[in-house]
Amino acid sequence: MDPVPLVIERHPHVSWRARALAAGVRAVLTPAIRRVPQGPIDFHRAASLDRMARRARPPRGSRVERVRLDGFHAEWVHGPGVGRDRSRIILYFHGGGWISCGLNTHRRMIAHLSAAAGIPALSVAYRMLPEVTFAEEALDCLAAYRWLLEQGVEPQDVVMSGDSAGGYLTFATALLARKDGLPQPAGLIALSPMLDMDLTAKSAHPNAELDRVSLMPLLDAFIAEILGDLDPLDPEVSPIQADLRGLPPSYLCCSSSEVLACDSETMAERLAAAGVPTRLQTWAGQLHVFQMFGSALPESKAAIDTYGEWVRDALGRARKKEEAA
Repeated sequence: MDPVPLVIERHPHVSWRARALAAGVRAVLTPAIRRVPQGPIDFHRAASLDRMARRARPPRGSRVERVRLDGFHAEWVHGPGVGRDRSRIILYFHGGGWISCGLNTHRRMIAHLSAAAGIPALSVAYRMLPEVTFAEEALDCLAAYRWLLEQGVEPQDVVMSGDSAGGYLTFATALLARKDGLPQPAGLIALSPMLDMDLTAKSAHPNAELDRVSLMPLLDAFIAEILGDLDPLDPEVSPIQADLRGLPPSYLCCSSSEVLACDSETMAERLAAAGVPTRLQTWAGQLHVFQMFGSALPESKAAIDTYGEWVRDALGRARKKEEAA
């Protein structure tokens, strides 16, 4: 199979707002990260982040409705201007390093993404470590996809998406769906995803020194603890190592200076080589998952607009393909 074209878009210019924000975050977070004590992960403290964000409100005009699934929760998020129709949706998996964040921390960003796409999102509060194992987190995400299909939503009307660890879960869920014989969604979107649990390539990448929040020193111990006895080179552990043939069109977006850019770059190349139409968009000088800043940064707003455009195009292409079949 000849590789399909890989579309790469690079945004080299950095606004003064983004520069100021990155400098401020680095000044606060870098010393804090260096003070993180060595030893086991404090799961209780990690879980408290979503509780602390419970007062966060989505943009005015948003609507939110809680959903109970089998053993975990999700919520419908209709961004401003998005109607009640739920026949076409974004299935969203939040980031947080597989141990933190949730519906509260991500509600505002997901509302912006929903508004940009013009369709609602189902945000999934999958169970996390230590309640379930690392591998079982993706099973909750797969269960949420199954639930949508059981509700009558057509697979070609779903775009799976997530940020950071949620970007990992996006690809892991699509691979599990393929393994179980489920139809693929219309597309996959990963924002600043971590897709390779083996740290060799990231450690050798120039961004290991350039990353705005100096993440690399913590990753070795963190990944070793969350994986346990799992082999990071196993394709079922690292999506970047998997056979990617048959996955739907994919869109990856990241900061060109973050350490996880390495994963997006390599994954985009491997997806295209596997025959998957792929778009990679990189933004210079941005923070990890910079879309969280909504309209406060011009880069974030532009990336969210692109996200919405890509969702609409992916759903349109999938529908035409289904009708032509």
